[in-house]
Amino acid sequence: MSQTIAPPFLKMHGLGNDFVVLDARAHAFDLTPSRIRAIADRRTGVGCDQLVVIAPPKGQVSDATMLIYNADASEVSACGNASRCVAWLLMTQSGQDKVVIETRAGLLDAELRGDHLVAVDMGRPRLDWREIPLAEPGDTLHLGVRVGPLSDPVGVNMGNPHAVFFVDDVQAVDLATFGPVLEHYALFPERANIEIAQVLSPMDAATGRIRMRVWERGSGITMACGTGACATLVAAARRGLSPRKAEIILDGGTLAIEWLPDDHVLMTGPVATSFVGTLDPSLLS
Repeated sequence: MSQTIAPPFLKMHGLGNDFVVLDARAHAFDLTPSRIRAIADRRTGVGCDQLVVIAPPKGQVSDATMLIYNADASEVSACGNASRCVAWLLMTQSGQDKVVIETRAGLLDAELRGDHLVAVDMGRPRLDWREIPLAEPGDTLHLGVRVGPLSDPVGVNMGNPHAVFFVDDVQAVDLATFGPVLEHYALFPERANIEIAQVLSPMDAATGRIRMRVWERGSGITMACGTGACATLVAAARRGLSPRKAEIILDGGTLAIEWLPDDHVLMTGPVATSFVGTLDPSLLS
């Protein structure tokens, strides 16, 4: 890194989906892939699902830019849980209750909804096969994918690609076995996040309830995935399995997701800070 001193970091999480957050607004960081992997390593580094960098805003519209790297050092365009964490940090520092974050997926509007509770407008879902993207034309409501007991997923892009599989019992699925195979399935040229979802509520419920587990590309099984929860609600509503508002119950807790009339998806959930520290120079070599 360009700094001569070890930079400070925050360890944060949204429902157990955990992040190392670095503030690069004052000092630019030289984050090579090997350094990212070293920091993310849970045995010899700090440990995280994603490493998140807060950078200066690129224009006058946003309050900051957010860069997101998976534990394997691959960069991603969007992360819902990280967006809430960064939004909370920015609002805490500024004293405001609203912020705009710039990401590679676009601008995200965030609002404080309570103590450590943040709502983020995740934008419009992308549903065309070219937007997922898929390797060939196809119906994104019924993708021709089958691996083991999992088949017929819905394709949704929420700033990153998702394949949502509906099952009778999410706990019965060996996600550790099938997740990596599906992540690298030939139909997904940019790989895909894999969600397995179990609808718990009737379609006529005012608010749906969906149990979801996730395999995140580049990170593996995580406790929660914000964009995955958004994709799951969109997929269930498109299939006629859920109303456009639902509680998505993940391994780490529950997110409130609503597919609004303006086609934007609103995600609301908690954030937490686990600890703060400084990176040891050995992680930056």
